[in-house]
Amino acid sequence: MPNFNIDHNTKTLLKKIKISDDANALIEHIIANSKVRDFMTTVGFMNQHGFNLIAKNKALLRPFDDLDYILRDGIGMKLAFKFFNMPAGANLNGTDFIPQLIKVVVNSNRNQNTAFFVLGTQSPWLEEGAAQLLKAQVFQTMDGFRELPEYIHFLNQNMKPEAFNVIVLAMGMPKQEELAALIKHNIKQPGLVVCGGAIIDFEAGRFSRAPPLFRTLSIEWLYRLLKEPRRLFKRYVIGIPIFFINLIQYR
Repeated sequence: MPNFNIDHNTKTLLKKIKISDDANALIEHIIANSKVRDFMTTVGFMNQHGFNLIAKNKALLRPFDDLDYILRDGIGMKLAFKFFNMPAGANLNGTDFIPQLIKVVVNSNRNQNTAFFVLGTQSPWLEEGAAQLLKAQVFQTMDGFRELPEYIHFLNQNMKPEAFNVIVLAMGMPKQEELAALIKHNIKQPGLVVCGGAIIDFEAGRFSRAPPLFRTLSIEWLYRLLKEPRRLFKRYVIGIPIFFINLIQYR
C-alpha cells in the first residue's frame, strides 16, 4: 500500500469517499459486492473528527484508505467537499445508514446462513444496542476495550465458514478502522465489516438523537455538544476551528 501523506493526498482521500444521493442503491451495491469476494468487505465513514485525526497523525490515513467504502458523514465534510470544489452528495451518517444496511442484509439473506457480531462499547449498552439494531437476529458480542489481536482470535473461534458474517464495530475512531483492516487482511471469507462508532450506544438509548430540526439544519453535532459538553468539548469546540485551519492549509 502506498505511503500516503495527507499534505499531498487530501483530495485523493476525498475522491475515495463514496458520493451518492441514493442510500438504498448504495446499500444494494455494497451487499452485492460483498457476496462475490473471498475476503471481508469493509465500510466506514469520514467526518470532521476523522479528518482531524488523520491531519494530526498521518499514519492513520492508511487504515481509512484501506476501507472498501468510505461514506461522507456530517456538515463538516460537506463543507470540505465544497471547499475543494467537489460534489458532496447526500449526508450518509452512520446512525441512519447502518440500521438501513442491516435491515437490507437481513431481508436479502433470509435463505442464507448469516452470523452477526457486535464488537465495541460496554455492557449493558452493548447487548441492549445490539439487540435493538439486529432485532430478532442471533448475535455474539465483545466489549470495545480489548487489544486488537483479541478480536481476531475471537472472530476466528466463532465465525462460521459457511455463513455470511456481518461484523459491526462500535469502538470509535481510529481503533475500529484499524481493526477493520486487520479483519479484512486476516480473515479470508466473504462478509461485511461496518465501522459504526456510537451506533450501538444510540440504539441502546445511552445517547439520544437530536430532534428533527437539528438534523434538518445539519447541526446535530451542536445538540450532542449541549448534551455532553465535557466529553465532546475537545471534538467540537476545539476540533471545528482546527478542521477549518486544516482545510485552508491543505488547499
